[in-house]
Amino acid sequence: MEEIGRAGAHDRVVVSLGTAIVNGGIGPDEDLDVVALQERFGVSRTAVREALRVLAAKGLVGARPRRGTFVAPREQWALLDTDVLRWRFAAGVDEVFLDELGEVRLTIEPAVARMAALRRTDRDLAALEDALTVMREAAGRPTGDQVEADLAFHHALLRAAHNELMARMATAIEAGLRLRDQFVHATLTSESADKHAEVLLAVRRQRPKAAETAMRALIERSIADVDIAKKIHAEQAGHER
Repeated sequence: MEEIGRAGAHDRVVVSLGTAIVNGGIGPDEDLDVVALQERFGVSRTAVREALRVLAAKGLVGARPRRGTFVAPREQWALLDTDVLRWRFAAGVDEVFLDELGEVRLTIEPAVARMAALRRTDRDLAALEDALTVMREAAGRPTGDQVEADLAFHHALLRAAHNELMARMATAIEAGLRLRDQFVHATLTSESADKHAEVLLAVRRQRPKAAETAMRALIERSIADVDIAKKIHAEQAGHER
């Protein structure tokens, strides 16, 4: 029970401080006093130090001799870390992030589709077809099912590209893509299975240019869906005021 208590205290400090830093409650270069944090959260000094180590691993805090621990500059933050993304959305939808995610996807994923068309195996095709089937079956189901089906297709396409470094780069945006999908699917019904089917068809026929073009069209549609969702979200927020 004592171990569970320590873990709970540690997690509480991590989440509270992480959310405050990411959302500007504690500004960059601001000092973090261990004793003050210990008193504020009512936890042991060990729990505070462990929490700060976790935040340091995410690039959110730094430490220097004689000065101690402080909030790191934003450019050092691990912005694609799953926790950092979740904290970033804690206060509401981060529209800047969604826009930037669309730009990153336009850079990476058409290239992934081109590679997949050139390198896919029969096993890759079977995985893509299975993922597309799940996508179609997920239509009308809860948001979580739609999100997982969408991600499964993109994972299968990454594997079909057979480029380990590209896969690592693209997989890094998964947490952001999950948040994007939750935002869009929670606001409107996006019929994207047909767009994914066009990508699969080009990959199956080993037509790299067509696969790249189809993926670019899919992502541009995705960006348009986000824009629509943002407008609907803004209208709903306006009605609630």
